[in-house]
Amino acid sequence: MKPIWIVDDDQSIRFVLEKALLREHLPTRSFSNPRDVLAALEDATDEDAPQILVSDIRMPGGSGLDLLEKVKARHPGLPVIIMTAFSDLDSAVSAFQGGAFEYLPKPFDLPKAVELIRRAVQESQREEVAEERISETPEMLGQAPAMQDVFRAIGRLSQSNVTVMITGESGSGKELVARALHKHSPRANGPVVAINTAAIPKDLLESELFGHERGAFTGAQAQRRGRFEQADEGTLFLDEIGDMPFELQTRLLRVLSDGHFYRVGGHSAVKTNVRVIAATHQDLEQRVKEGVFREDLYHRLNVIRLRLPALRERREDIPMLTRHFLQHSAKQLGVEPKRIADSAVLALENFAFPGNVRQLENVCHWLTVMAPAQVIEPKDLPPEFGVVRGAAAPDAGHAPGAPGVNSLAAALMQAPNESTLPDALVPEGADADLAWPLDAAGAQAGAGPLTGWELELEDEALTLLRSGHAEVWDLLTRRFEARLIQAALTNTRGRRIEAAHKLGIGRNTITRKIQELGLEKKIPAAAEE
Repeated sequence: MKPIWIVDDDQSIRFVLEKALLREHLPTRSFSNPRDVLAALEDATDEDAPQILVSDIRMPGGSGLDLLEKVKARHPGLPVIIMTAFSDLDSAVSAFQGGAFEYLPKPFDLPKAVELIRRAVQESQREEVAEERISETPEMLGQAPAMQDVFRAIGRLSQSNVTVMITGESGSGKELVARALHKHSPRANGPVVAINTAAIPKDLLESELFGHERGAFTGAQAQRRGRFEQADEGTLFLDEIGDMPFELQTRLLRVLSDGHFYRVGGHSAVKTNVRVIAATHQDLEQRVKEGVFREDLYHRLNVIRLRLPALRERREDIPMLTRHFLQHSAKQLGVEPKRIADSAVLALENFAFPGNVRQLENVCHWLTVMAPAQVIEPKDLPPEFGVVRGAAAPDAGHAPGAPGVNSLAAALMQAPNESTLPDALVPEGADADLAWPLDAAGAQAGAGPLTGWELELEDEALTLLRSGHAEVWDLLTRRFEARLIQAALTNTRGRRIEAAHKLGIGRNTITRKIQELGLEKKIPAAAEE
């Protein structure tokens, strides 16, 4: 195994980390200054190159942040952990901006430091495998059985020009399949032209498909070739075919029958040789029954049907897709790719993804920009995932993909629920006469009826109490205080004195709470006053 490189001018720090890592069977190599590290990197082979670099931030002869910048320039995939003073927020922010895996505040708890380093090692090994897979993977990804069936179908159709109908939910990748069918077909050297029939106004769609002659209508100042002509000797992908206007379906049927059509305003038939691949997220059989889709066109298009599975049907592909999209997003933005913790991947796997692969890709773009650290934790995921901020994993006990309705964080972020409230909350097996009426309780307290987040808070408390969880008061109080302080700091752009004033607490109180709740790295960059 590759060694862990430790850089610190303090010999006692190096000694303690070396002994602790060796007990975990993790080899080490130590340095007292950044200059020696850079020299050693120049001479390092693949075997003795570092697996992880752990560096102090302030050392004689160089800064850990400067070392981080130089190391990342030469070895962008090397995880670097920066050790820094507990209250040095600017250094922590700079470390993350420079691409650090994580920062380790001094003085640190040794078991936690070892745990962090081991997590970095595991992430490094996993990222190496993921990058290999990504570099070997072409236009489509998928190891799930349902996707393997799609790949096999593409292979069987590779020597055919037959019309194909692709069905599946929006965002499941229907256009990717269409392009793969074209790429692996006898028409691969011809053009592939795509058009979304639902995205083009009805009055323009005919001209888009079949072209028009000069003067055919107002604004037609020159002859224009339509998509069928543009795709001649190639493939035309008709996305969302179920939304095509009924009157245009007749013209499309004619082209599919004999390959002839007329441009809008034209009098001469145009011949085209096009393979048509259609796609829809709708139930075409039902639309035929409703009389809004021609039955003869349906049978003409439905020669071979490929059904694309929804992302929730191929959850085992989510880790691979997530890392692929994070790499792709980072490349587009010109930044260091973020890594994602297993607990965050688990939260993604438990989400329903109504927008399918497209939604997952958008989430990865969001995380690349918005996640504060180089390693994505569950708390960094967008609010719709319902993850308790500060927790290691999503709430258990919910249906796959459902937001954590019992989570305190989700409750605090929700708007008040205006729906009808129950008259009383009766724990299972309790005597109804002993139930505590919610509206009465609210009235007695002078607070009015309970709102949505208060009900969620009570639900969370009951869940913890019934499970025998210890220190329920402290647990929920800490979460509540953390959300209040983070909201106030967000509102004041990190200005602590102003946040304390708005919350009605003292400056010393908010400073102490920030330290107790571990909120330092979550405070906006302007927090230092």
